Amino acid sequence: MNDIVDDPNMNPRNVAEPLRRAIGERYLTYALSTIMNRALPDARDGLKPVHRRILYAMRRLRLSSAGGFLKSAKISGDTMGDFHPHGDSAIYDAMARLAQDFTIRYPLVNGQGNFGNIDGDNPAASRYTEARMTIMAEALLDGLDENAVDFRPNYDGRLEEPVVLPASYPNLLANGSSGIAVGMATNIPPHNIGELINACLHLIKHPDAVDDTLLQHVPGPDFPTGGVIVEPPENIAQAYSTGRGSIRLRARWYVEDLGRGQWQVVVTEIPYQVQKSKLVERLAELIQTRKVPILADIRDESAEDIRMVLEPKSRNVDPEVLMNMLFRNSDLEIRFSLNMNVLIDGLTPKVCSLKEVLRAFLDFRRDVLCRRSQHRMEKIDHRLEVLEGLIIAFLNLDRVIDIIRYDDDPKAALMREDWARDFTRAMNEKDYVGPAHGADAEVALTDVQAEAILNMRLRSLRRLEEMELVRERDALRDEREGLETLLASGDLQWKRIAEELRGVRKSFTKDYARGDRLTTFAEAGEAEDVPIEALIEREPVTVVCSKMGWIRAMTGHIALDRELKFKDGDGPRFTFHAETTDKLLVFASNGRFYTIMAANLPGGRGMGEPLRLMVDLPNEAEIVDIFIHQPGRKLLLASSAGDGFVVPENDVIAQTRSGKQVINVKDGATARVCKPVDGDAVAVVGQNRKVLVFMLDELPEMGRGKGVRLQKYKDGGLSDATTFTFANGLSWRDPAGRTRTETALDEWLAKRATSGRMAPRGFPRDNLFT
Repeated sequence: MNDIVDDPNMNPRNVAEPLRRAIGERYLTYALSTIMNRALPDARDGLKPVHRRILYAMRRLRLSSAGGFLKSAKISGDTMGDFHPHGDSAIYDAMARLAQDFTIRYPLVNGQGNFGNIDGDNPAASRYTEARMTIMAEALLDGLDENAVDFRPNYDGRLEEPVVLPASYPNLLANGSSGIAVGMATNIPPHNIGELINACLHLIKHPDAVDDTLLQHVPGPDFPTGGVIVEPPENIAQAYSTGRGSIRLRARWYVEDLGRGQWQVVVTEIPYQVQKSKLVERLAELIQTRKVPILADIRDESAEDIRMVLEPKSRNVDPEVLMNMLFRNSDLEIRFSLNMNVLIDGLTPKVCSLKEVLRAFLDFRRDVLCRRSQHRMEKIDHRLEVLEGLIIAFLNLDRVIDIIRYDDDPKAALMREDWARDFTRAMNEKDYVGPAHGADAEVALTDVQAEAILNMRLRSLRRLEEMELVRERDALRDEREGLETLLASGDLQWKRIAEELRGVRKSFTKDYARGDRLTTFAEAGEAEDVPIEALIEREPVTVVCSKMGWIRAMTGHIALDRELKFKDGDGPRFTFHAETTDKLLVFASNGRFYTIMAANLPGGRGMGEPLRLMVDLPNEAEIVDIFIHQPGRKLLLASSAGDGFVVPENDVIAQTRSGKQVINVKDGATARVCKPVDGDAVAVVGQNRKVLVFMLDELPEMGRGKGVRLQKYKDGGLSDATTFTFANGLSWRDPAGRTRTETALDEWLAKRATSGRMAPRGFPRDNLFT
């Protein structure tokens, strides 16, 4: 045998098969295990295996809703050791989630201690917290001792665990579920249990009901954190009929009057699965980046209840406009993706509609009812057998006592005795109806009956006890007859299920703390597309940008020659008057335009902020010009290579931080000139001090590109370009600061892309027109 194992060709572990098939089979096995044993919930009880095992372990520990608490470490340890051989932290996290009333609609675990909060803080360690079951969890386990469901061996075969819990209410939809498997996922929102039971009752009464009629009872999800659903009803109906879709959910808010015309917005409920701390951080970021300029401040005044205060910058702002902007830019509004992918009968993954999920639950409840009824009948049959034996003993009490007193093996003697004659006589002498045997029948005690007689206490040998036995026997016979009728009639079964569901509805709606609907419905309405400029208060500012690119906005229109403070080694470069409603265009040497709002500039108390941090301006790119955007104006753009064109200013507005590429530069060339078009002629000067004048209509108007040749160079490149009115002459500023104008331009007038002539006498040495 050892020779066979040592031979690699004979070892059964060495199996030659294609790698593709080997990997495929093993990955499929892993995928099925993930789908069935980890990620997808069962449509019958709405639980994943880890949650089911936690509740079953808590039941074995007798942690009822009215009992005491037990350390969470003990619960997760027992669950791991007996049923769920995975990490204890994963088990504890799953149990903690069942205790969070902001995560699960109807908590299944009653936690004592820190089980986390809506801010996103984690629960305390399992050694610090305690837990027990809630009445909702007990309703899921009701009937577990009555053979309502199948059991299977646990992972090591020592114990047995339920395959599924009896679940007296549709927990899958009541508490929802989410999970990611291999190749599929699920995301089911929670619902109101009263509405779900109403839908179940309607489906019992009308088995062929369509989804639209069920939506009259279940209009949509009911999230534990409340909120307002603004999804159109037709979209919700489509999602429930197909099992896939999305639902828009908004925070709940109201306007709080502060008197004297002042007001503030108070948010009292936030969307499901949104962490409040991250939401506050996002709103603070919107204030800092001025993406919502009409929002002045955000304060979190929450205690046990949520209270987030939003302060507007001006009381003249419409609260609806403010909230619509926040809904678009933050998680005050989310889209909850619905994907009702569940395991049907615990085996088959399927994306189900609302009706299919409810039908799976009702069919399961019918199976549970039949199994519990059959189990009860077996218990009744056993009890009737015992009662029949006890009644025979009472009718033949003297003979029974004599056998027990004198016989060496009383049990065998009781079973050998023929009780027919005495039983018949006693039956004729009594006023009640005895066991159902004919007068000529031979009555022999069974093993169970004989054992029950021997275990009977002496204090039970009373006439009153005999009458109690007869009454109990008659009641059990009536009950058994009712169970037989129930098992034989489908209508009676559905009637009994409906009665049970009504009892559950009464317990968990009117008498339950969270029984009322928490999430309401509303219409989103048409959000007005209000320009940001219209929401900003118009105030004068002075924009200052240094040579090193630090930018700020001084309050008011100060003198442009006023001495300002800058960082060491820095100084002024661009200084101009503007207003907070203005858009500023930044043209960089990489040929890109960047757009920033004057209202978003930092204040003038400090040195400002680097412009490169406000937009995505590369370190190697230099700022060519900064100016106020004037709609409808045209710009002359030119590169150092001498190429250029005219572009409408409206086309250079950038919508993102990365800016908008307008003039293409390459091979070492840079963007050099950006001048407003004013006049009918163009003047260009190169680094060789040659000036060329040509008419503006020779330049094309483009939205983006390299442009056309403005001036021809043998060496060097373009220094500057400008536009002017030919009849008025070309002006420039001389070294003394005086403005000089040359009207006789015929010497420099030529076609575009020619070399030009040397600059006029007195032209600036820096080769710049201005």
